[in-house]
Amino acid sequence: MLDKQMKLNFSPYYSLYELIIPKDSILKRIHDTVDFGFIEKELEKKYCPDNGRMAWPPLVLFRLLLIKCFFPQSDEILIKNAQCNMEYKYFLDLNPEDDLPHPSLLTKFRKQRLQDEELVDKLINETVKIALDMGLIKSKSVIMDATHTKSRFNKYKITELLRKYSKELRKTVYRYDESMTEKMPEKATEDTVQAEAEYCRRLISLMESRQDLCEVPLIYEKLSMLKEITADTEEELYISQDKDAKTGYKNTDNSFFGYKTHIAMIPERLVVAVTLTSGEAADGKELPTLVEKSRDAGIDVKDVIADAAYSGKENIELANETDENGEKNFNLVSKLNPVITKGTRKDEDKFIYNKDADMMLCPAGHLSYRKEKRPGEKDGKNDAMRYYFDIDKCKECPMRDGCYKEGAKSKSYQVTIKCNEHIQQEEYQNSEEFKEKAKQRYKIEAKNNEYKNNHGCDRAFGTGLSSMKIQGACTLFMINMKRIFTLIDEKNKKNEGKAA
Repeated sequence: MLDKQMKLNFSPYYSLYELIIPKDSILKRIHDTVDFGFIEKELEKKYCPDNGRMAWPPLVLFRLLLIKCFFPQSDEILIKNAQCNMEYKYFLDLNPEDDLPHPSLLTKFRKQRLQDEELVDKLINETVKIALDMGLIKSKSVIMDATHTKSRFNKYKITELLRKYSKELRKTVYRYDESMTEKMPEKATEDTVQAEAEYCRRLISLMESRQDLCEVPLIYEKLSMLKEITADTEEELYISQDKDAKTGYKNTDNSFFGYKTHIAMIPERLVVAVTLTSGEAADGKELPTLVEKSRDAGIDVKDVIADAAYSGKENIELANETDENGEKNFNLVSKLNPVITKGTRKDEDKFIYNKDADMMLCPAGHLSYRKEKRPGEKDGKNDAMRYYFDIDKCKECPMRDGCYKEGAKSKSYQVTIKCNEHIQQEEYQNSEEFKEKAKQRYKIEAKNNEYKNNHGCDRAFGTGLSSMKIQGACTLFMINMKRIFTLIDEKNKKNEGKAA
């Protein structure tokens, strides 16, 4: 149940915020710029209006989640920091002396209250609206790319993850107190999730009994991370992997198990549309959705700039569609792969070319392991490229009907090196206009790096695609707001220079 009574800030300590928080604080600027009413209305629908215990204001919990995504840290560390960090308290709309919720409440909030599939679009659209209202967006181009996020639980055993965090905790403890080597609980002898989780619980119990060690910030941080992963493990005890995560490929020798974030960004380096999928999803298939979402957000899309993964036949046809006035849908600034440039493919909607691995991906998400060029069998016939798949995987594949012939000793897929559908796109990619526009594509690489490495999205902090969507939405919202303030500062400096 939510408290509907308006609360006013009469705290005698509220003036501390003005004295302590820097004016250029990113959290302060977001707090003063963004009206989170649109999120508050959606969150209130998830609560009973007149029954149950009084709940924490959902907007406080949501803002805590924004902080966690922007400054990656465990729930326990986040609450501890928020209790004494004035920037955090101000952003949360709390008084300096107010208490914070228990860390476990954040986990329940993520899983029970944040199941809105449109949350990503609502957050991104709000930042785009702010930028448009301030006159910060002039471009009519979007740059597209996808970046991967590893699953929190890898595709092997949860035991490995538990061992990793318990080992990090022990090593940190030994740096401060070598005598603890003789006091540590006996390690698990069975290679099971249950046994490893029980060892972690004993280790946690021991460390909590040593208050002097827990007061060491680095030890406390490692301990809180182990507690959080152990708690998640108890809930996921009988599975060894994230059910929604899938295997994707960065190249033939480098795969990952997790998710993909498909991003559409304008040259001003603001993300205007995003979709989140499991790791095996093809990049190019998301182009129509990203274009539609970009336009819904208020961007007049005239050019789509992307790599070769987006130059499939369907996307070229979509780009060349015309309206009643004969105006082209958009220019597709995406280079064709050499194989695709020269030929057509049978069942192009089923078998997909993976540009990173330079191989074909079957409908089930399995990558071909080798390829060979085959000359035309007769004079005048075109050459072809044949891709070979692992027959053992085909035999067990749930999608083998109509694809794998029972008893066959091999499975291959052939591409004819000729394609009339791509001739027009090939001519366009050789033009000076294409080459000039393609120079903008590098900008999205830095955005991917910021998203993954600066803000912790190289690995999911929860389990399942819905959790990944929350993480991606909140992180990109904060990244966009940071970029908006940078653009505002640059605009103000330019205006000051003109005035001078």
